[in-house]
Amino acid sequence: DVRLRSRPIQTNTVSNTAFRGFGGPQGLIAAERMIEEIAYTQGRDPLEVRRANFYRDGADVTPYHQQVTDNILTRLVDELEASSDYQARRKAVLDFNAKGGVIRKGIALTPVKFGISFTATWYNQAGALVHVYSDGSIHLNHGGTEMGQGLFTKVAQVVAEAFQLDLSRIKITKTTTEKVPNTSATAASSGSDLNGMAALNAAGQIKARLVAFAAEKWGVAEDAVQFLPGRVAVGTQIMPWEDLIKAAYMARVQLSAAGFYKTPEIHWDRTKGQGRPFYYFAYGAACSEVSVDTLTGETRVDRVDVLHDVGRSLNPALDLGQVEGAFIQGMGWLTSEELVWDDAGRLRTHAPSTYKIPLASDRPRIFNVALAEWSVNPERTIKRSKAVGEPPFMLPVSVFEAIGMAVASVADYRTCPRLDAPATPERVLMAVERLRG
Repeated sequence: DVRLRSRPIQTNTVSNTAFRGFGGPQGLIAAERMIEEIAYTQGRDPLEVRRANFYRDGADVTPYHQQVTDNILTRLVDELEASSDYQARRKAVLDFNAKGGVIRKGIALTPVKFGISFTATWYNQAGALVHVYSDGSIHLNHGGTEMGQGLFTKVAQVVAEAFQLDLSRIKITKTTTEKVPNTSATAASSGSDLNGMAALNAAGQIKARLVAFAAEKWGVAEDAVQFLPGRVAVGTQIMPWEDLIKAAYMARVQLSAAGFYKTPEIHWDRTKGQGRPFYYFAYGAACSEVSVDTLTGETRVDRVDVLHDVGRSLNPALDLGQVEGAFIQGMGWLTSEELVWDDAGRLRTHAPSTYKIPLASDRPRIFNVALAEWSVNPERTIKRSKAVGEPPFMLPVSVFEAIGMAVASVADYRTCPRLDAPATPERVLMAVERLRG
């Protein structure tokens, strides 16, 4: 048996803050290295060991006692294994390395399962404010922060779809506690889940008032009031959206609402380390092939294939962008973004000139990214979508493990190489030299 214990320590270096993944990537890379150690010891493909340890019927409870009820990882990995031609390419890599030479290749297929929700349960709440003006335009404010991830677009889409309006009619102003108080952090990949549902709640209140008003004014049943693109059907009469809003305003119908949402069914006992901290899980898998120069330690990512689960996507273009960006960001974290302190504890890699984030030229030569379009979130999230912020950041573990395979080839794969992250050329070369003795 093996017992692992993680301990926080205090150092004399500058303090840091949370980053994409909040400790998840650090734990995952350690777990995946254990898988690699087992696979190399047994002389097996690491994918076999990973697949043998997937959650399944009868083995679907996490260490923190949450049951995994929405496991689609086996299907994801099976589909990616086929679409990336993993088995044939792995054989080609083994054949290439068997010829010897300075350049060695590696390939790895790694999965991701990531829980979505704040483990601090009280953060799983959000508010929104929706105003419909007498000219038919809509003002929306919610508690999320737009930092380039497309949150404002997604939440605006939710309101636009609720009223069947063009997105151009929705105006979002900056997040402020003057309008929506007690906002939670836009973190834990929950921005769309929380704020989208709060906005939908607010829109739903206004929509219900409009339906009741129209039914009474025109003498029809409420189910005879239907919202169409840019129009509203009231029985057999169809009118522009603006006309309904003008009539409702003249009749003194309230056209403003504050929405609220809290994630249901989650709970967490910090003392026992048990509960249901996550509302659902997001899944993904990546297959990466790399080349390694064993004389210099330099690496190149030749090809990456990704299949990622975002449930029923609110905006596929935004979600694909998040997956692609997270992959490149995670790739940099694991290959080039080294932190160096001097003897006085000063951080020396504090700028783009020294802290080496990936360049456009570092991107995979072939980069195939797809969403699992068949996936639907079984939980009642906004349109049955899933979070996309943090989970894909861990997909580049496949790059790191592929580099490990290339390094291991210099010793005929007899042992799992000691390769520290980030796998900079210096560290790759050190790993090669250790195997060569």
